[in-house]
Amino acid sequence: MSIKVLYFASLRDKIGRGNDELDAASVSTVAEVWASATGGKEMPSNLLMAVNQEYVNAEMGVQDNDEVAFFPPVTGG
Repeated sequence: MSIKVLYFASLRDKIGRGNDELDAASVSTVAEVWASATGGKEMPSNLLMAVNQEYVNAEMGVQDNDEVAFFPPVTGG
């Protein structure tokens, strides 16, 4: 039972890896996924999050086989 965690763009560089795999039994929300995967680092206030390719907030629940992705804020021109 696991949750796949993906980091994109500058987050990948900041964290030092592109993905993680967590035990699904150890986390129940996206915020807990972030805390567990990053060793308790504070979640940036402007972080974008998705579960199974749908944008969510940090309180969204997660379950076995979910894919959780974290993105830095997007800017455009």
